[in-house]
Amino acid sequence: RPELPPRPTRARQQDGIRNIVLSDPKKRNALSLAMLKSLQSDLLHEAESKDLRVIIISAEGPVFSSGHDLKELTDERSPDYHAEVFQTCSEVMLLIQKLPVPVIAMVNGLATAAGCQLVASCDIAVASDKSSFATPGVNIGLFCSTPGVALGRAVPRKVALEMLFTGDPISAQEALLHGLLSKVVPEEQLEEETMRIAKKIASLSRPVVSLGKATFYRQLPQDLGTAYHLTSQTMVDNVALKDGQEGIKAFIQKRKPIWLQ
Repeated sequence: RPELPPRPTRARQQDGIRNIVLSDPKKRNALSLAMLKSLQSDLLHEAESKDLRVIIISAEGPVFSSGHDLKELTDERSPDYHAEVFQTCSEVMLLIQKLPVPVIAMVNGLATAAGCQLVASCDIAVASDKSSFATPGVNIGLFCSTPGVALGRAVPRKVALEMLFTGDPISAQEALLHGLLSKVVPEEQLEEETMRIAKKIASLSRPVVSLGKATFYRQLPQDLGTAYHLTSQTMVDNVALKDGQEGIKAFIQKRKPIWLQ
């Protein structure tokens, strides 16, 4: 029986924090179909478990992810295969927003094309000051249309379009300035700062955080009136949660809340 190839991602979970690592540095952590399916599996694994509070996505090597594996996009593969690659990629990006827990990108290095899309799709993104970001597909005749979906929702339109039309990279500091990143830190502080954020989230009420995340993304595309109507009802639902009541009572009683879930 032939040996199965090693999984291109690895995952471990401790104290409510799941670390998913893109672990194919020899291929610059390209988002091949195998990589995408492995990432999807790691994200979905017991996602509804109360033990899971937050997910961190990081990568081995100097490249966070170089985007799609171009060897899978030649005409040696069928259009149906190409469609599966892009469909699976879109499913993974949508899944990140639909998961009931926050997802943090921890970036140390280059993130290009669909790799940049992955960073833009995460709820929070912390990067080292040596990181850079680009959507360079236009330079090889493959415009980064799908990465542009996430990028165009994370940064101002003119910034996104300059990146998409030129393919030129931006630095971590520029990415922070334009809203692609939450925070930039020195490389030696990257893991510590990411874990600080993850541990804070993991210490909070899972049902409250889950409700809040789902509502945030639901209200974003709405007009102002609809958004306030939707979130006002969510506040009512939040108050009705056991942890909602526990938090309010703990504040009034000047004590630390004891989350029930």
